Amino acid sequence: MDSHKKQKLHQEKDILSSLPDCVLTHILFFLPTKDAVSTCILSSRWRDLWAGLPNIDLDDRLVYFRDMDFVHSYEYVPFMDFVDRILFRHGLSNMTRFRLSCVVCFCPSRISTWISFAIRQNLQELDLHLDLEIPFVLPQCVFSCTSLRVLKIDMECALVVPQMVSLPNLKTLYLVLVEFSDEESANKLFGSCPILEELYLLDCEWRVETVTISTPKLRTLRIDDHYCCGLLHESSDCIIEVQAPNLISFKYNGNLSNEIFLKKSPLLATASIVVYIEPAERIFDMSPRVAELINGLQNVEILMMSNDAIQSLLLAEKFFAWHPVFQKLTYMEVFMENDNDCLEAMLELLRILPHLEVLALPMNGYHNVQAIGPPTPYLFERRRWLR
Repeated sequence: MDSHKKQKLHQEKDILSSLPDCVLTHILFFLPTKDAVSTCILSSRWRDLWAGLPNIDLDDRLVYFRDMDFVHSYEYVPFMDFVDRILFRHGLSNMTRFRLSCVVCFCPSRISTWISFAIRQNLQELDLHLDLEIPFVLPQCVFSCTSLRVLKIDMECALVVPQMVSLPNLKTLYLVLVEFSDEESANKLFGSCPILEELYLLDCEWRVETVTISTPKLRTLRIDDHYCCGLLHESSDCIIEVQAPNLISFKYNGNLSNEIFLKKSPLLATASIVVYIEPAERIFDMSPRVAELINGLQNVEILMMSNDAIQSLLLAEKFFAWHPVFQKLTYMEVFMENDNDCLEAMLELLRILPHLEVLALPMNGYHNVQAIGPPTPYLFERRRWLR
């Protein structure tokens, strides 16, 4: 190969290094932290680049991708030391997002140290997925971080809320599998987020009698009650009262093990109520709860309901006796089975929907539907329903 071809080949191979730092940093921004760190073997220049990345994404499953049946041992050390080195190299630079997933490794003291370090770097998004073997208390600084905009906590453990809670800039809150064992703490948490816009409560355990979600700026609320840990048929009987004057979208998916009341939500326009009740004999006992939940949806324009929700309404006689008419509802999607009880309930429901324009009946069952919207296969009637 002549010298000209060798020089051209060398230039083509080294084209990445010729890019400016800002472009390389932008490329690294989209890589998982583990992959971004591996670029340090290229040169000292790359080592300095990844150390200043604003997003840190750490997942121990990428290190221990095998059977996870061992207890704390020396095998935890590599990942924990790796995290220590990552945060040490990051230094005091601002951090936009810190995601930590610990499914295999769990050392409470070191995890608390990592979280506290990230919070001190003007953190905007904290995403925690912790598979716990022992009780764990989040550092108090998590609940007093003024820069935090997004908080995601996924851990099957009691959520211990400190006396002082202040999250003035938090806009999105995800709570997954956490246990609420203190009524005062739960109300304090929801009441200390003055500009919260999105709230997701996914399969949480409510060991309290009453919880009030009072958030003036809340626009999106989703509650899942699947009780995947063996409590599917039990009822925790917590009363969850929602006071959100700016709420626009509400989704519920579960077996109504708790009573949910939507109050003071005049702007609510879109709702999804997917209720499944097992065994079928419990549908009579649960029907008042379904009616209470539906009662807070009288201003919605788009509504999706499951088969069990429709049948429960038929059993809740008070609902049809004096329930206000849904004056704004124009689109309704119902996932129903072909049986007389459900059809009878559907006909009764249509009496209080004077302005309904579209009734969609998907063919594939409600378990496969992820969001409200025009379904792919459906039957519909488009007309003004008569009372």
